[in-house]
Amino acid sequence: MKELPLAEVYRLIEPGPVVLLTTRARGRANVMTLSWHTMVEFTPPTIACVVSSGDFSFAALRDTKECVIAIPAVGLAEKVVEVGNCSGRDKDKFATIWLTPLPAEHVAAPLVAECFANLECRVVDTRLVNKYNLFVLEVVKAWVDPGQPKPKTIHHIGKGAFVVDGEIIHFESAMP
Repeated sequence: MKELPLAEVYRLIEPGPVVLLTTRARGRANVMTLSWHTMVEFTPPTIACVVSSGDFSFAALRDTKECVIAIPAVGLAEKVVEVGNCSGRDKDKFATIWLTPLPAEHVAAPLVAECFANLECRVVDTRLVNKYNLFVLEVVKAWVDPGQPKPKTIHHIGKGAFVVDGEIIHFESAMP
């Protein structure tokens, strides 16, 4: 065995695909890249995510208590990285990165047309926001684009490196 620097532990426990989180506050939509999230419950579908208090989206999510988690396929990887490399404080990321906002049904935050799935979410627990910037979200509406082929998602493993996921294998399971 070889010692691993503690700052690299997250690369081993990476929770899921890189996603886009959208918000709308004070009439302005924003989008950010997010990779610190995990499922909490199956029914209702509940997701925990960490949004840094330094991110422009943090205040919008805290104030409006709603967002959309848009799940991009690997074909959007360059745009996803570009979204993550700039701030909504300085620009309209939808316009400058050429992403298409679509109206959601239950929240003010927009869906992202280019993503193969969009999850409309409401914040249901903020007890860990002040300490860990962790929001617990309930998915209130889910959308998929049936026109997109089986998606391959991207997973951040640090220092600008990503793993592409997408192969499905099946085993007997008691899980839903």
